[in-house]
Amino acid sequence: MNITNDKVTEYLEGLYRPLNRKLKLLREVAEKHNVPIILRDSETFILNIIRMKRPERILEIGTAVGYSAICFAETFPGADIVSLEHSDEMCLYALENIKKFELSQRIQVKPGDALESLAELRDSITNVDSQGFDLVFIDAAKSCYKEFWDACIPLCRKEAVILSDNVLLKARTASDEFITDRRQKTSVRHMRKYINYITKLDYADTAVLPVGDGVAVSVLKDRQDTVKEQQL
Repeated sequence: MNITNDKVTEYLEGLYRPLNRKLKLLREVAEKHNVPIILRDSETFILNIIRMKRPERILEIGTAVGYSAICFAETFPGADIVSLEHSDEMCLYALENIKKFELSQRIQVKPGDALESLAELRDSITNVDSQGFDLVFIDAAKSCYKEFWDACIPLCRKEAVILSDNVLLKARTASDEFITDRRQKTSVRHMRKYINYITKLDYADTAVLPVGDGVAVSVLKDRQDTVKEQQL
């Protein structure tokens, strides 16, 4: 029996509780202006992953207005966050919001092309065990998820968790019947390849969950095995 439907979604959204009043207001503003931020049930799920993992360093691809990065920082005070954002305008909004939450010392926003920023990070890290990331959150251009993944792997510590958001693309990833515009086909094709790729890797265990618009949770195995497999 399919339990994912509008009534279930409405019920789950009714259970949502924001972390605090300031984040509630930031979410309301973002939703009012159609700024893409993590969905409510996705937020609840991801923040519990962070509570369990307790990551010291988080890498986020896709900052938008800084909402998710602020949530991560507020959830686990021991985490430092590097967030990548292509849009200069969004970077300004994010930096302003991060300052309002007094998190400028813990959240670094890097503007520019994410793949270029990932290459710069890779060049700057001399010791992954001490400078790498415990958790990666991918939530940017959907057609580039595989490229983001491959670029993130050398930056990850052993047993790092990689969270990929919006992987179901409003059910389009699962079936063509949900495609309403031919322009959606490219992102759907790329996302299907991405899901097929990460679920078959020997160096990562991945579960794709129907939370929000779909969240893929990947746990990396031994980092040395990960690097070796990527080189093959």
